[in-house]
Amino acid sequence: MKWKNSCTPLGCMKMSQIIEEACREASVYRDAGIDGLIIENMHDIPYSFSVGPEVCACMTAVCSAVRGICPALPLGVQILSAANQQALAVALGSGLDFIRAEGFVFSHVADEGLLNACAGDLLRYRRQIGAEHVQIFTDIKKKHSSHALTSDVSIEETARAAEFFLSDGLIVTGAATGAEADPKELTEVSQSVRIPVLIGSGVTYDNVERYLDASGMIIGSHFKQGGHWANTLDPEQVKRFMGKIHNLRK
Repeated sequence: MKWKNSCTPLGCMKMSQIIEEACREASVYRDAGIDGLIIENMHDIPYSFSVGPEVCACMTAVCSAVRGICPALPLGVQILSAANQQALAVALGSGLDFIRAEGFVFSHVADEGLLNACAGDLLRYRRQIGAEHVQIFTDIKKKHSSHALTSDVSIEETARAAEFFLSDGLIVTGAATGAEADPKELTEVSQSVRIPVLIGSGVTYDNVERYLDASGMIIGSHFKQGGHWANTLDPEQVKRFMGKIHNLRK
């Protein structure tokens, strides 16, 4: 679920409309048998490392509403860009179960700018606010980034560093939103750590078999009209995909 806040450059909806649409999409996913949801402000382009209190307030309102209609479903939140402490606070206030965090270990040259590691401060903040029950799933070799700074650090070494710094689970992605992740990297990372490894981009109805060894799959673009992340949700695509997943699990 990808949202834009009314205060951002492309914002065009009132908060009541955003909340209503978020709940409508969440109900589609829930009824299709999805395993969990992440709420994300991906439409808030261009992203900033200086996320204001208004974004946190908007995200808390949306997350709380979604939790209300999905009381038993695992729910998470990601706030762009790399607003990981803010996401923890929103998750705690909204009763969510996990966050997706960028920039957990090492540095990345992202399209927003230089993104440095945050693990030490983030986990201390989680403890400080009493949110130890909120899990932190972390991107490694983050998409939309240059990795020249860490070109001598393999994805396996990056994964082990994130595990050592107490990540609850790792996310392997392609180079950009909707881009297929490399199944070889999934295997390499999974064999390098003892924590869950998820696929974070590029999973579709046609290629899902390539990623069945993952602990989980984060799917956004494939569920939208035309397979593009910015388009509206396609309920039939969600049902079709989940039907295949249920058959594969038999």
